[in-house]
Amino acid sequence: MECDEKLVRFRQAHLNPFNKQLGQGQHDQEAGDDLSCRDSLLGLSHGDPGFQCSERVMDLGLAEDHFSRPVGLFLASDIQQLRQAIEECKQVILELPEHSERQKDAVVRLIHLRLKLQELKDPSEDEPNIRVLLEHRFYKEKSKSVKQTCDKCNAIIWGLIQIWYTCTGCYYRCHSKCLNLISKPCVRSKVSHQAEYELSICPETGLDSQDYRCAECRAPISLRGMPSEARQCDYTGLYYCGNCHWNDLAVIPARVIHNWDFEPRKVSRCSMRYLALMVSRPVLKLREINPLLFNYVEELVEIRKLRQDILLMKPYFITCKEAMEARLLLQLQDRQHFVENDEMYSLQDLIDIQAGRLSCSLTEIHTLFAKHIKLDCERCQAKGFVCELCKEGDVLFPFDSHTSVCTDCSAVFHRDCYYDNSTTCPRCVRLSLRKQSLFRGPSAEEQA
Repeated sequence: MECDEKLVRFRQAHLNPFNKQLGQGQHDQEAGDDLSCRDSLLGLSHGDPGFQCSERVMDLGLAEDHFSRPVGLFLASDIQQLRQAIEECKQVILELPEHSERQKDAVVRLIHLRLKLQELKDPSEDEPNIRVLLEHRFYKEKSKSVKQTCDKCNAIIWGLIQIWYTCTGCYYRCHSKCLNLISKPCVRSKVSHQAEYELSICPETGLDSQDYRCAECRAPISLRGMPSEARQCDYTGLYYCGNCHWNDLAVIPARVIHNWDFEPRKVSRCSMRYLALMVSRPVLKLREINPLLFNYVEELVEIRKLRQDILLMKPYFITCKEAMEARLLLQLQDRQHFVENDEMYSLQDLIDIQAGRLSCSLTEIHTLFAKHIKLDCERCQAKGFVCELCKEGDVLFPFDSHTSVCTDCSAVFHRDCYYDNSTTCPRCVRLSLRKQSLFRGPSAEEQA
């Protein structure tokens, strides 16, 4: 009988029923002390309102058995119970004496309850799939296994337990908690509205012009590294902190155009994203920026000649049914500006020219186009020219290497015949006489 009573007290107050050295009074005293100690850990008091009922104590998990959790853990199984417990804990905090130890313990318990609620609730319940901020269009990522780095706080994004977003325009990645801290607009808007490069080589103005602060987040920086190291962007010439400048390497357009220098240099994160979005945009007009570059880079001259030939082939394909069905012009779908003009270049074009890739691929496309016009298609062959100066030789086309084209009427001649002949173009003379006869015809009929 005595053992059963000790077992009951053990279940309620963690007493050891096999400790026979303690008397009955000591057992009761320790049981009361243990219960009061446990109540103080949970921020509860038997005199507090709302905690008088023994059934309420049982709901909070204070009456433990052999299968109960350790003392101090809250037994809430779902989100609704946690929210109810949080509201009750708030009420208890307001009723407890201000700045008391019990109130501090209750605040700590409230924090743990909120953290537990954050872990249990569905992330999609409060986090939208799309967030628009400073022209960024953020989409919530669904991948849980990819480890990325937050562009705002420079910390690792653990996709398994954290919510993170990616901007579909500039591919800016950040935690959900860092979204409201972003201060830089999306560089995609700058590319859309003002697509141009900085063409001065590292236009540095000094840290004093930035008030010794990061050019992006305005954090204090210095060259001494205190409080943060100042890192220079070779593209903009500005200085950035370590969170905004990760020592990424990129090819600088100004150095390519002026020095034909393709060595990657350190740039800020913002400049890195801008250059990545601009790399395929044809915004460089080399003849105006640096016309002398064609005198020193032979590959540029070769590429310019191939592009000019392709522009001369384009009218054949537009009026050819077989060429349109074969979609020959789609061979240049990655470089649409090649079929529009021969002056504009993208930074990727210059990089491929320096590496030798563009010359090989463009030569193959040029050969394919010429083969269709001169050999495969009879309609395109019928649009060829015969040299009207010598009236000998094969059918000529304007993109042939040994021909010359009249700038006025686009007639095609042998190059030697065209430059040896001191007279004007025969076709231009014939067209001029035809125009004169048309103007004279109505006047002659009126006089008659």
